[in-house]
Amino acid sequence: MARILTVDDSRAVRSIVTRQMTELGFECHEAEDGELGLARLEECTYDLVMLDVTMPVLDGPGMLARMRQGGNQTPVIMLTSESRKMVMVEVIKLGVNDYILKPFKHEELRAKVQKILGGSMPAPGAGMPLAAPPPVIQANGEKPTGAGRQIVDVLVVDDMENVHNKLRTMLPPHMTMLGSVSAQSALVLCREKVFRVALIDTDIPDVNSATLMNQLRVIQPNAVFLALALRSANDVEKTVREQGFTDLLFKPFDKDSMDEFLARHFDARELVTVEDDVVKVGDYSGREDRIDRYFTKLNVLLGSALEKIAAACYDDAIVDMSLMTIQPDKTPRLLLEVDKRTRGMGLTLRLVGTPEVKSLLSAFADTQSLSIFGTVAEARAHG
Repeated sequence: MARILTVDDSRAVRSIVTRQMTELGFECHEAEDGELGLARLEECTYDLVMLDVTMPVLDGPGMLARMRQGGNQTPVIMLTSESRKMVMVEVIKLGVNDYILKPFKHEELRAKVQKILGGSMPAPGAGMPLAAPPPVIQANGEKPTGAGRQIVDVLVVDDMENVHNKLRTMLPPHMTMLGSVSAQSALVLCREKVFRVALIDTDIPDVNSATLMNQLRVIQPNAVFLALALRSANDVEKTVREQGFTDLLFKPFDKDSMDEFLARHFDARELVTVEDDVVKVGDYSGREDRIDRYFTKLNVLLGSALEKIAAACYDDAIVDMSLMTIQPDKTPRLLLEVDKRTRGMGLTLRLVGTPEVKSLLSAFADTQSLSIFGTVAEARAHG
C-alpha cells in the first residue's frame, strides 16, 4: 500500500486530502508545517508528499529545498493558492514533480496522484478505510503521540534561574517556554525540541554566547535568536547584531519591552487563528498608542485566514470577534473590508460578537446588514 504525507497548516485541507486518499486505499499521514513534515520523513518512507506553499515555521519551498539537499527524492505535489509565475518557477527549480491550485476538485487531485504514482494507484473500488488514521504531529506545546519533535515558543538560556521565572510570568499563559542554565543543556534541548525563538544571555560563565548561538542555529535553522543583555553605556545592540543575533532584549524585563518582543515575534501568529471555517480574533494588550498596528495586522491576517477557508472549499466564513478589541472608528472599517473580501471569494460571512459589537455595527448604515450572532454554534445553525 502506497503511503502519502500531507503537509499543510490548514487542518481542513489536511482532512480533505486524507479522506480522499484514504478512500482510494492509501495510507495517509499528516503534519502541519515544514519542520514537522521533515520530522515525519525521518520516521518512515513515503511514496508521495502533498506540500502546501505557505506555512508557519517552515514553508513548502523551504521544506522541499531541505528534502532535496538531504538527498530525499520523494515525489512532491505542491498545494498552492498562488498562481504567480515566480512562485511556480521557484518550486520547479527545487525539484517539485507537480502542483495543484486550491481550491481543487476530487477528480483533479486523483489525476495528479495517478500521474505520479502510476502502478501504485489502487484499482477503482479497492479503497479500504483505515481502522484509525495516524496521529497528526501537533504544534500546540503538547507532546505528540509517537515520534516527532515538540514545538516550543521560547527557549531561554541564562545561568540565573530567576531570569527564567521572571520571563515566565510576563509571557501570556498560552505560550510555551523551556529554560536552560548551561550551554550543554541548551544543546540537548535543541536536539529534542523545535523552538520558535531562542533568548541567549550575553554573560554566561565560561560560555561564548555568540559561539553557542551559532551552534544552536545549526540545529534550529528556523528559530529566531535574540541576545539577553543589561543596559549599559556600551553599544551592546550593535555588538550582538554584528555577532549574528537577530535582535536584543534588555534585562531587567519591563512591560514595554515585552510588548514589543511579543508584537514583533508572536502577535502575527496569535492574533488570528483558523480552525475549519472559524476564524478567531485575539485581543490587543499593548500600549494605547500602538493600537493602529493591531488593526493593520488584523487586516492582513484576516485576509490570509479567509483565503485558507476558501481554499478548503467551505461555503461560510465565521469570524469570532468575542475577544477582539473594539474601536468605534476602526472596527466598522475593518469589518467592511472583511465583508468585501469574503464576497469576492464566494464565501458567506457570519460574525460572532458581543452586544457591544452588535450595537456598534447597527449604528452605521454600511454595517447594519452584517450578520452577527452571540456564539459560533448560533452562527453555524443559520448556515
